[in-house]
Amino acid sequence: MKKDQTTPDRRSVLRIGAYLGAVATAGLLMTEGTDAVGRGTAAPAVGASGAPAGGGPAPAGGPQAAQGPPVRASSYRLRPMTEYSPAPLRRVLPPVRTQPFLRLPDTDRAMVLTFDDGPDPRYTPGILRTLRQYDVQALFFVCGEMADDNRDLLREMADDGHVVGNHSWSHPLIPRLPPSRIRDELGRTSEVVDEVLGEAPLWYRAPFGAWNKHSFEIGAELGMEPLAWTVDTLDWTEPGTRTIVRRVLDGAGPGVVVLSHDAGGDRSQSVAALRRYLPRLLDDGYQITVPRR
Repeated sequence: MKKDQTTPDRRSVLRIGAYLGAVATAGLLMTEGTDAVGRGTAAPAVGASGAPAGGGPAPAGGPQAAQGPPVRASSYRLRPMTEYSPAPLRRVLPPVRTQPFLRLPDTDRAMVLTFDDGPDPRYTPGILRTLRQYDVQALFFVCGEMADDNRDLLREMADDGHVVGNHSWSHPLIPRLPPSRIRDELGRTSEVVDEVLGEAPLWYRAPFGAWNKHSFEIGAELGMEPLAWTVDTLDWTEPGTRTIVRRVLDGAGPGVVVLSHDAGGDRSQSVAALRRYLPRLLDDGYQITVPRR
């Protein structure tokens, strides 16, 4: 018999001893696990393979871990497995522009109708009714203080498929403001839209079309692209319904962005003009659309 071989009796004794040791160890681990859960320590989530969720090592336990710096809790671990859903994708920020977009690129007889300064309960509903009648969508650049006071109209815009953009909070002249005020004007408006619609605006327009370096930078930080216009109806001067209609039809063309208003004064001419020029644009083969990102 070789020195590394054992007798049958000795092998039996070693197997029995190993078995008893394994049983005792398993019992100890089960007791420690039960005590840890009872003390309120969350058990690490595991994946299908049995490894800790996320692929990282399991957290250290015991007195030394308890005495160390607090570990930042994971929202994944705090959420029951049955209610787990993937985190939403983070919005990719646009580049900082040096000038706004003036028209849609590479379009085939597509136009965008935009309305600024609202929503206003006196005029916005009439514009929404006309757009709904012809089943077309528009882009509304809302002022935060108006949106905050007329949240039902904001929801109606979104329910009809319109795009809601940011037109600042109180319609100031942006270049006269310090960066902190610009951030407040744009940020507060985005917060209201996000709170009401569940998504912050992706487009913004400077009041009076007055942009500056800070507005481009802050707009990009808030995830928005700047959009100006191609055709200005000058409806805020109240030139008459017929004049507004003529300006839109004369300026119509592929990629054109039309500027009108649904608030900020008497906009009854703007409401009436839309009822007249919209069916004519459609009859001429134009597709009324909204910018996408």
